[in-house]
Amino acid sequence: MSMQKYIVKRVVQIFLTLIIIMTIMFILFRMMPGDPTAFMLDTRMTPEHKAIIRAQFGLDKPIWYQYLLYLKNFFRGNFGRSFYYARPVYDLVMEKLPATLLLWTGSYVISYSLGITLGKIIAWRRGGKLEFGSTLFGLFFYCMPIFWVGLIMLWIFSYKFGLFPLGGLKGPDVWSDPTSSIWLKALDVLHHVALPLSVLTLAFFAGSMLVMRTSMLETLREDYIMTARAKGLPEKTIRDRHAARNAMLPVVTAFAIAVAGSVGGGVLTETTFSYPGLGKLIVDATLTFDYPLAQASFLFIALMVLVANLVADILYAYLDPRIVY
Repeated sequence: MSMQKYIVKRVVQIFLTLIIIMTIMFILFRMMPGDPTAFMLDTRMTPEHKAIIRAQFGLDKPIWYQYLLYLKNFFRGNFGRSFYYARPVYDLVMEKLPATLLLWTGSYVISYSLGITLGKIIAWRRGGKLEFGSTLFGLFFYCMPIFWVGLIMLWIFSYKFGLFPLGGLKGPDVWSDPTSSIWLKALDVLHHVALPLSVLTLAFFAGSMLVMRTSMLETLREDYIMTARAKGLPEKTIRDRHAARNAMLPVVTAFAIAVAGSVGGGVLTETTFSYPGLGKLIVDATLTFDYPLAQASFLFIALMVLVANLVADILYAYLDPRIVY
């Protein structure tokens, strides 16, 4: 099977998986106790007025009808209207998605770049102080609850020393000033995102470093490494071009799994830092029983995870030409 056919096959699988995820989310949210219109209803309203509000959101219809309407709207690109914010769900998600992509992409790029680089170095120089210190540092933050690390960093760097803001993504003084340049606004965003980005980077760093170290140690025992040394190739060439490339395969697998597992970490981090991303939006939507908003937010995150797995499969074939789909 060619790579093009494989990608088409995987896209179809992603689509079917999204349908299954949508169905599960629809059922779970309807099983939650509570009334999604409770935040919109006034105790002084008559039963007739309450029934009208429920009818406006289609909550008076049978569950099977609501599900079919939900699928129909999805295929038309309509994610519904938020119960709580009274705005189109798509607009709300698009407002929060860039902040989440900035946080997740930045943390993954930094953590995996550092983890892969350091992992191959400590495996090459096994038994040194660098390996002991890096492993101890990485395991410490890997084992710590992510919200606890976030709270400690908030207390030290924001509350105690005032080096970073306590939350948010933008400073009102900078963004409300018409004379502020685009560079000043970009620096303001980086200033706000620095702490949550650091927390997620520390959480993801150890996993990539340890997997790369273990994989490198196994790769260094292979016969082709001995052959490369026998040919007189430079040590750096053997490490980077021969050993590290093959050792990357388990790291790619770990990356795909980590993306799926990082959803919870992203939600906790965004909530801890009051970061205006999809994670915090999910928490707010769940607490207010905002079905359309919560379902759409989960759906977009699920799509990000599925795409990450597809990218991992493609990277597999690139790193190891022996893999044929």
